[in-house]
Amino acid sequence: MASCLQGAHVCRKKDQWHSTPGDLGQRGRWTQGAMGSLWRGCVLWKLGLRTCKWRILLLVLFWFGMWMFFSGVVFVHRTMFSDHCTDKKSKQILEGVCEAYGRGVLAGDLCEELCVSRRVQYRRCLYYENGKKVMEADWRGVPIVLKSKLENFSSYEALGLLDYQEGGSQSPWDAVLYATLEIRSSLGLEPRGGEAWPWGRLSGPFPRASSRAELASLWSLLQQEEYTFFRVLQDLSRHVVKVLGSCGHFYAVEYLVAGCAWSQNLFPQEALLGLPAGARGPSPPPDGRAGRDTVLRIALSFLDMVRHFESDFPHRLHLCDIKPENFGVRGDLTVVAIDVDMAFFEPKMRNILEQACTSDEDCNFFDCISKCDMKESKCSSKRVNSNLQVICDKIFRHWFAPLLPVSRVELPLEAELQHAVQVCADTDGSDGVHGQTIHLRLRSLLSQILQDDSGQMTGHSR
Repeated sequence: MASCLQGAHVCRKKDQWHSTPGDLGQRGRWTQGAMGSLWRGCVLWKLGLRTCKWRILLLVLFWFGMWMFFSGVVFVHRTMFSDHCTDKKSKQILEGVCEAYGRGVLAGDLCEELCVSRRVQYRRCLYYENGKKVMEADWRGVPIVLKSKLENFSSYEALGLLDYQEGGSQSPWDAVLYATLEIRSSLGLEPRGGEAWPWGRLSGPFPRASSRAELASLWSLLQQEEYTFFRVLQDLSRHVVKVLGSCGHFYAVEYLVAGCAWSQNLFPQEALLGLPAGARGPSPPPDGRAGRDTVLRIALSFLDMVRHFESDFPHRLHLCDIKPENFGVRGDLTVVAIDVDMAFFEPKMRNILEQACTSDEDCNFFDCISKCDMKESKCSSKRVNSNLQVICDKIFRHWFAPLLPVSRVELPLEAELQHAVQVCADTDGSDGVHGQTIHLRLRSLLSQILQDDSGQMTGHSR
């Protein structure tokens, strides 16, 4: 330490020593030698100080990097593995439902068979996503799907109506009125007179709800947008999955063959063979032509669903997350929407799209797209694409627009279908008249090809 201070002192006195007059004899030589030694000490002191600083900096960077790494590991674990779908976790969740049922906290028309007679048997966990729990079960030998937006019954907002009424039974009409207000908010619909909305059906498994457990269970179900959507359209649409019953905050829907983006034909074999959904056991490989005809029939059902959602309700229904996994197929090859978390009627769709923007990219809400008004810096509330356009792009293009074009001479109808699908996927969906023309053209081509295939199969069978 003393040598370093001495070296620093010499560095500061450099100019004075060189400016001192005197002879250049022995004293000068001694001075030069001392100066050389001290200068070397000064240089080594500076190098040591710099090395020390670099070591401290590297140490700090190392610890910061380790902190970032372990924080990332914890974040990934919490966001991915905490929602990891396991049979053990799913069984614990259902045991919690039954324990609450035993204490009289919740109720439902499936609780007795789930928790007492055990006619509802858990089979496997399907998926967990953002708190949503989805499982497969068997109900008297029939496969069903159990769903809930949240894991625990206590996680849902309590029904305030129960806090204001003491003793006796609760009025079911108060609950239905409360439910109607909730539906109007969640679906973006006004329950005006003259509209064909079956609001009374919202009570579902509790047509004469009177106990606190029944009303609390009904309220937990009505806080799940997907359940209310299915319930409202229960008997109005064959393209919406059917609700079979409930227990507390879990509700059961029919099990269907769901699509898969990685499958060659987007839907598994049992759907392509037209077998009942959930059929067990191995199935024979389909004949090539029969498999293609099944795809054609599923495509026709998609077109029927598109027309139905756009024309048969008081408001147009927009599908903002179109992918094979969100659709199922019944045994009669009817396409069914099985995940409607991103489905919105026109009033709510307009509210979602109308937001601040600086470019058109800011106006993309998943598969529902609008344009940015640069003068107003606001997205248009009108959607510029359509359900049909997205289905053509994400589903029909996979089936009918392969990489290798079809010969117009050998297969003229197939070539026309490829071209029609391409036009459908690339056309602005805001033009309703043009969209109807494309829809009719696709339906006509699919029907003609299906009819020709059926004729050829009949001819070969003779």
